[in-house]
Amino acid sequence: MSEKLTDALYGLGWSTVKKLPEPVAVALGQRIADLAWKRRGKGVLRLEANLARVVPDASPRRLAELSRAGMRSYLRYWMESFRLPAWSERRVRGGFDPEGLHNLTDGLASGRGVVLALPHLANWDLAGAWVTTELGVPFTTVAERLKPESLYDRFVAYREGLGMEVLPHTGGSAFGTLARRLREGGLVCLVADRDLSASGVEVKFFGESAKMPAGPAILAARTGALLLPVTLWYDASPVMRGRVHPPIEVPSMGTSAEQAAAMTQELADVFASGIAEHPQDWHMLQRLWLADLEPRPAGAPGADDSSGTEKP
Repeated sequence: MSEKLTDALYGLGWSTVKKLPEPVAVALGQRIADLAWKRRGKGVLRLEANLARVVPDASPRRLAELSRAGMRSYLRYWMESFRLPAWSERRVRGGFDPEGLHNLTDGLASGRGVVLALPHLANWDLAGAWVTTELGVPFTTVAERLKPESLYDRFVAYREGLGMEVLPHTGGSAFGTLARRLREGGLVCLVADRDLSASGVEVKFFGESAKMPAGPAILAARTGALLLPVTLWYDASPVMRGRVHPPIEVPSMGTSAEQAAAMTQELADVFASGIAEHPQDWHMLQRLWLADLEPRPAGAPGADDSSGTEKP
């Protein structure tokens, strides 16, 4: 798909879907998800292969059911995201119901700064809009630079419109800005279950090796901020559910690198527990485990070059 066409399609989504009545948007998202699932494209196959690690005892029929539900969850994310700029404050406030919120509010009240780290579960944009609307707390995040540049600009404008400060993932200055925000007692939110750099930390994730970004752990350790994992999920209602987990502490022993590795492993363990509880809401349509990143013979399982559509 050409970059101009990709940008045009996203632009159509934001300009058109947000005008639809909510039941119509929900039905449209499910229809698109079912069509994509029936096509059995690379993204769907990769999602199914990833889910096979999350639910290792699942039968082929069960995996197919999970991947179909996963595509519906993924399209729910997109439909909500296209419509979020048009949601009223009341709709945003009523759209998310988190457990363990005291872990966040107490952390912010302490003045230490807080890093919220999330996997690609459900809709983290909605959770972010809820934080800025219901709690009245601004926060800083980063976004992957997308191509074309106009598409990246769309995502930045969209998230800034929801009350977020958005920094580019590349460029080298994001870490320093995030650290300053935390030292000022601010809030930083990072999606952290897939490494987009060459400096990720190797972790055990569902029993196999994967790499996850060390940034959340390093930021917490260097600034004294709290590191709080967050997991999200959908149920049959229009309200997204979530849980703010207790803080991950900085180990008292070891080098800085060893401390970051231990904290990132603990973060991966919390992510795994949330994903295992709600596997259909994990929107991972890309390669993640190291074994899948290694070259494989043509025709071997996992040998496809699927990248899916990254959720920025």
